[in-house]
Amino acid sequence: MTYFKHIKRIQEKLVAVLAFLLISVQVTAAEVNKKILMVVSGYGQEQGETAPGYEFDEFAKAYNVFKANGITVDVASPNGGKVEADKYDPEKSYNAKVLADQAIMAKLDNTLSTAKLDPKAYGGVFIVGGKGAMFDLPKDEALQSVIADIYQQQGAVAAVCHGPAALVDVKLSDGSYLVANKKVNSFTNKEEKLFGKKWMSKFDFMLEDKLAERGAKFQSSDIMLSHVAVDGRLITGQNPTSTVAVATALVERLGLIPVASTQDIDDKTLELVAKFLAGDKSAIKLLADNQNDYHIALVGMYGFYYLKTAETEQHFENALGLMTVAQKAINNPMLDMQIAKTQHKLGQDKAAKTTLNQLLATKPDYKPALDMLKTL
Repeated sequence: MTYFKHIKRIQEKLVAVLAFLLISVQVTAAEVNKKILMVVSGYGQEQGETAPGYEFDEFAKAYNVFKANGITVDVASPNGGKVEADKYDPEKSYNAKVLADQAIMAKLDNTLSTAKLDPKAYGGVFIVGGKGAMFDLPKDEALQSVIADIYQQQGAVAAVCHGPAALVDVKLSDGSYLVANKKVNSFTNKEEKLFGKKWMSKFDFMLEDKLAERGAKFQSSDIMLSHVAVDGRLITGQNPTSTVAVATALVERLGLIPVASTQDIDDKTLELVAKFLAGDKSAIKLLADNQNDYHIALVGMYGFYYLKTAETEQHFENALGLMTVAQKAINNPMLDMQIAKTQHKLGQDKAAKTTLNQLLATKPDYKPALDMLKTL
């Protein structure tokens, strides 16, 4: 009996040890899954004036999502050290929140070098946009290896705006491109031509074209509207407006249920713009009737740029609707002239005359309005 009791005690100890090891492995895995790497460009100089850097807005919005969900963040750049963001508004609530966070600001002031990272330490990677990403991230072979390793160890890879530039040369162990045959998006050619003229001529490639060349199934929405492409553990967002949605999708891929967050006024405004462009006419009424709750000037500016991309009569009508709802709030003769020209193009000459006469009532010598009025 003594012998069998001894054997039983040994078995009980083995079970206890195995249980402890299993729990330890589970805890370690959970810790890794709740730690991600944020990557930023280190190319910027003088707040983007002499060389473009990363977008602080995108970094801040994404980081706030990760912090709210209890995720630990490391920050890396190709060369490590202090990195320069493009000019941004520190008064924006999401930026102010990050600027007041000493721990994350210390990491931004002394980023890790991508060559010294251990991919096994992370459950995911989030690549921040900004035009600087087009210059240093695609050439960083160490970063390419880190991204591939995180993905191949069942981690998630996320990138927003110009961030997907870091993915164009990432290859998996079988020699295939990470983005090949996967749904992907990024800052589009159309957005680049409207908003990226300063640096576009210096790019080695157009991001949308290069992703398609690598075999990606490129998808997109209208300019500057949120669009997130999710293909398994690969998550990409089109532009700054997509940042929170991309970060939230990454949280979900880490196996967490994202906590609710307050929507920024600009994102909330553009969400209604998207609904209007999709055919929901009540969205424009909601904007018009609740102007204090939305960024109405942004609506008008959006309509102004959307007009530059218009190809169909419906596009012109949509642009007109957006510009008109913000006309009083913006109170700018250039916008008034665009409204009048669009009305004329749509055959609404009576409305165009009214717009011009209202403009001349406050600026009687405004030559563009006087000249156009003579043609109607």
